[in-house]
Amino acid sequence: MNSIKFGWNEVTLIPAGKKVDLAGQFYERITDEARDPLSVTALAIECGDEQAIFCACDLVSTGYSLLCAVRERIAGKIDFPPEKLMISAIHTHTGPGYADRSDCIGSSLSVLQKLMPDVEYEELVTDNSGNVFRGKECFEFLADRVAEAAIGAWNNRRAGKYASGFGRAAVGMCRRVCYDDGSALMWGDTNTANFTALEGGNDSGIELMFLADENEKLTGVIANLACPAQVLEHRNFISADFWGDVKKRLRKEYGEDLFLLSLCSAAGDQCPRDMIRWVEPETPINDPNIIRENVTERIADPSMFDIAGCERIARRIATEIIWAYEEKTPYISEAPFKHSVMKIDMPLRRVTIAEKNASVAAIEKFRSELKDNVITFKDNARMHIYAGNIARYELQQTVDVTEIEVHVLRLGDISFATNPYELFLDYGNQIKARSRAKQTMLIQLSCGSFGYLPTEKAEKGSHYSAYVSSGMQGHEGGDLLVRKTVSEINKLLGE
Repeated sequence: MNSIKFGWNEVTLIPAGKKVDLAGQFYERITDEARDPLSVTALAIECGDEQAIFCACDLVSTGYSLLCAVRERIAGKIDFPPEKLMISAIHTHTGPGYADRSDCIGSSLSVLQKLMPDVEYEELVTDNSGNVFRGKECFEFLADRVAEAAIGAWNNRRAGKYASGFGRAAVGMCRRVCYDDGSALMWGDTNTANFTALEGGNDSGIELMFLADENEKLTGVIANLACPAQVLEHRNFISADFWGDVKKRLRKEYGEDLFLLSLCSAAGDQCPRDMIRWVEPETPINDPNIIRENVTERIADPSMFDIAGCERIARRIATEIIWAYEEKTPYISEAPFKHSVMKIDMPLRRVTIAEKNASVAAIEKFRSELKDNVITFKDNARMHIYAGNIARYELQQTVDVTEIEVHVLRLGDISFATNPYELFLDYGNQIKARSRAKQTMLIQLSCGSFGYLPTEKAEKGSHYSAYVSSGMQGHEGGDLLVRKTVSEINKLLGE
């Protein structure tokens, strides 16, 4: 059995002297204020004739085109097979947006323009100074930086050891609210007699791995948590959200040279907010789904829309990591290492003729009631569901499946598995429960960005994250992904 080599690297994702166009909301936010560093952390692993590079980015998502661009940049520069490189996102909404961020096929905007060719669209760009970092320029910058991180991590690899750990922290909670008519709403109000239940559960577990050098000096931590990093999602500054604060706390404990690979587990229906003990934002939020009337004051967490909530979550996570490090398993320097790359044809989620016709009627009604000739960004967002249905109806006439890339790795008795979705928690729970690994780390929004992958229950409840326009696949695809992933995990464990 061969010894294991690990290599770390971290590279900033904040451009010098530029304002950043923040991604993750339906409205524009431009800023040059950075609350904390934004970076890509890369971890290279080599054992025998097998290799892998993880790149965890402080971004809202990473499209497949970005992955391909990074692979092109590292090809030939290091002795590493580019197809074994993975990129993932922590899903912070306070990082830069860029061109080709989504892999969802079919433009809802083109549908609106086709059905309403005579209307004008509100100009979203409020800063035309040329000093705003966005689009293709941002794409090229991010591809360069992620490639730099990957190359550096590979060149930094040295013989090392790893140990496992586990912690618990109340971070992720279901954000979809169900009502007595069978409907559901993301960010729905629970303070009503019609509220019945939260649609799904939560997973408070933190899967952990501690990496060290040959002398067992801690060099880095892998942390896998089922919650997107979006406490500060509406704010107008650059931030890695709670993972940035976790990193600060861990470096204070273990030294400034410590690395943290932050991996978001299946969390498409999760958020850092308690929908039952609702605590209002400290300052106004530009999101109609968040507005509440006659809110009852609660004795609960600080606002999970603001810095105080971000710091509270970071303290919980960091404290658990520190405690878990004290109780970690013995270090291992030799272990089986396998890395499988799968291409899976996922069935396209379809719309019916009736759904398409109803969507056309809804847009035509909207057009007939439009008082002026300008569609605002709010109107555009409101019509997104209908335009998305029409776009999907047109797409499904020629497309039956979309191909995704899934990585499954085995390191000793620990497994890693990626997916390119905002994957609903139930699917992650199914994979973990059926995996024969002692520890299973799931990484969503990795090697692509194909939107949400909801459960059948969510599809019936509908609303954002479960609309057809919210992602390329539905529950049939989710079931297929679970079966394929479980099968590959258990296959690698048997080798």
